Amino acid sequence: MFGFHKRMGERHARWHAMRGGRHGGFWGGGFGDAFEEGFGGFGGGRGGRGGRRRVFDGAELRLVLLALIGEQPRHGYDLIKAIEERSGGTYAPSPGVVYPTITMLEDMGHIAEQAAEGSKRLFAITEAGKLEIGEQAEKVEALFARIAAMGEEPGGEGRFPVKRAMMNLAMALRERISRGDRSPDIAHEIAALLDETARKIERL
Repeated sequence: MFGFHKRMGERHARWHAMRGGRHGGFWGGGFGDAFEEGFGGFGGGRGGRGGRRRVFDGAELRLVLLALIGEQPRHGYDLIKAIEERSGGTYAPSPGVVYPTITMLEDMGHIAEQAAEGSKRLFAITEAGKLEIGEQAEKVEALFARIAAMGEEPGGEGRFPVKRAMMNLAMALRERISRGDRSPDIAHEIAALLDETARKIERL
């Protein structure tokens, strides 16, 4: 048990370092956190005053992600997109909770990384993960029913295209920021693109 918690701490430290911390400027995690906060008006998974809804607790989210990976190998963004689609576009968990949960599932031995092209990490379920899903079959069914019910709530469907586009942008920025080249010129180019898009939206 001690070894498991030690590995979790090491994994979390590496994950946090990759994000650049909370105060790393444009190329740091502070930018990503601020962008994720911007999803507040479009639904999502963060609780707290004025924040997004917390739909699942940690154990429930682990089970949902494990079940989705059990259907087919998936990477982080694919998991977010799958939940969003199942909810009719009314809910998508934050990358800030999905990626640490993936790390936890890997450390628990329920999923394992697979060979994949590109920089995205692809995960498949293990025999231990399949056993867990089998033992929790009724709960998994109830959790997916809860997700499907969100799509039947009034008022959410009109936000789906915008929310999807925002999530795509957030993931593109996160993946670009995580790469080695973090020159000021690249940062200015990205900022110019975002500013231009903002101006076009204001003119609609």
